[in-house]
Amino acid sequence: TPVLFLVFNRSDTATQVFEKIRQVRPSRLYVAGDGPREGYNEEEKVAKAREIATRVDWPCEVKTLFRDKNLGCAHSCSNAISWFFQHEEKGIILEDDCVPHLDFFTFCENLLDRYAEDERVTVVSGNNFQKGKWRGDASYYFSKVPHIWGWATWRRAWRYYQGDISFWSKWKKSDAWLNFMPDKNERRYWENIFERVQDGKIDSWDYSWTANVWYKGGLTATPNVNLVSNIGFSEDATHTKTFNDQESSIPSLPLEKVVHPKNVQINNEADIFDFEWTFEGRNLRFPRSWILLPKRIFYFFKNYQTQKKVQEQEKESKIDSSEKILNIVKCKEAKLDTPVLFLVFNRSDTATQVFEKIRQVR
Repeated sequence: TPVLFLVFNRSDTATQVFEKIRQVRPSRLYVAGDGPREGYNEEEKVAKAREIATRVDWPCEVKTLFRDKNLGCAHSCSNAISWFFQHEEKGIILEDDCVPHLDFFTFCENLLDRYAEDERVTVVSGNNFQKGKWRGDASYYFSKVPHIWGWATWRRAWRYYQGDISFWSKWKKSDAWLNFMPDKNERRYWENIFERVQDGKIDSWDYSWTANVWYKGGLTATPNVNLVSNIGFSEDATHTKTFNDQESSIPSLPLEKVVHPKNVQINNEADIFDFEWTFEGRNLRFPRSWILLPKRIFYFFKNYQTQKKVQEQEKESKIDSSEKILNIVKCKEAKLDTPVLFLVFNRSDTATQVFEKIRQVR
């Protein structure tokens, strides 16, 4: 089964994930990476992660999609997955901070083959957040929630992906949405997220994917043990910045022999538990919603301060670029009596060309 490995700038975590990939020796490996962000001085980190992700020492066809410019998480990842499925009918997808158990690969391969023609099944997930609760009498159960910290799917499923979820405006007003999401608190939770996605306020592809899976009525095969551990919770992560998050570094466990369920249907009990604990739906219900109100206010302002700090850093980096432009200005004997106003911002390449013309007329 082919593997798509998504990397960016974290060589420490990428090394651990790649080691697991190396142990299973896929015959085809696809590696994709977004370009470095302006003002972050991360070119060397990006290059290092790419170098690690392509250290193939076994017989393997390797294809790469390395961006020169930063597209952002949403466009970079989704475009990479689309590129992957231009070449493959099915495959496994791993990000550079999701360390799989070796049983994850055989689990995915088994189910990708078994449900290849079953349009009801859209995702094979490697994640389990049931806190040890075994659902059903098989090795996995079916859920509506497509957890994607290590997962697999088919071209037939991904072809419906719409990053802008253009269908949302109409679907949210339909009986189909109300029937799909009958719990008021859960419905409000996801409506808030999908509204922000559609407004471009969330730079993430996975929420769009969730909306697409639900819109098409897709099911996710979820293992009864956790097969992938997310080790990426840290300050330099793109999204998972909280160290004590309950999903952080949940250990992966062996699954061994795969036993298939008799029926393909959602385990509602598991999905209710998932929303209440993984997505903290219990905190949206009275009385916890009132008890935790001060905490939510605190984290609201903390997140606001963090975002403001990031914006200030980006602004400072752009100011530095402008100062570099100013540093090349050297007043010499004038040839032109008319004064010139030169408007610059953060693009030294174009500014250099314009300034050269100004310099010539002195």
